[in-house]
Amino acid sequence: MIVVIDGPAGSGKSSTARAFSRRTGFTFLDSGAFYRAVTLIYIAHHSNPEVFFEALDASDLKVSFDDGVFRVFLNGTEVTDEIRSPQVSGMVSTVAAMPRCRDFVNRHLREFVQTGTYIADGRDLGTVVFPEADFKFYFDASVETRARRRLDEMTSGGTRSDYNAVVENIRSRDKTDAERDTAPLRKADDAIVVNTETMTLEDQVEFLMNVVKD
Repeated sequence: MIVVIDGPAGSGKSSTARAFSRRTGFTFLDSGAFYRAVTLIYIAHHSNPEVFFEALDASDLKVSFDDGVFRVFLNGTEVTDEIRSPQVSGMVSTVAAMPRCRDFVNRHLREFVQTGTYIADGRDLGTVVFPEADFKFYFDASVETRARRRLDEMTSGGTRSDYNAVVENIRSRDKTDAERDTAPLRKADDAIVVNTETMTLEDQVEFLMNVVKD
C-alpha cells in the first residue's frame, strides 16, 4: 500500500507523514530529501552543467528508515543534516525543475518502494511518481502559516533565520514549483484536499488515519 501527500513547502506534509509512520508502522519516504541530496551535488558543480550531470549519474544515493529516522547517504557519507542547510533550501527548487534531476530522483523513489506499506510526501507523487497510489492527499495553507511552521522547524534544528526571509523563500519556491515545465506542483484529480491552516499535527494525522482506516 502506498499513501502519498503532495503540497507546497511548509504545508505540514512531511511532519504528518512522519507522525503517521510512527503511528502505523508504514515506512516513511521523504522525496524532498532526494532532491536536497542532488542539490548538494549541484552546489559543488553548478558552474559546469556537464560536470554536474556526470557527477549526478556517477553518484551513489541511498536512504534508510530505521527507528523512525529517515537518513540520507551520498557517496557513502551521511548528509541527513547537511541537506537541511539554508543554502540547499534556497537552491533545491532550481534543481527540482531540471528534467534530468527529476528522472534521477523518480527512478530512485520507485526502486525504494517495492513490497510493504509506505507513506511518502512530495510535490508530484500523486500525479507523476505514484499515480497508482492507494490514497492521495493534497495539503495546503497560507504562505504566512507555512513560513511560521518552517521557521519553527529551522529553529528547533539549530538553524538561524528570520520570518521575512522564510516568507520570501517560500514564495519563491511556490513560484518555481508551480511554473516549472516538468511535473509542476499540482493536485491529482483524485486527491483529497486538506487545508491545514488551523489544524494541529495531531488533527492532520487523525484525518489521514480515519481515511486510510476506512
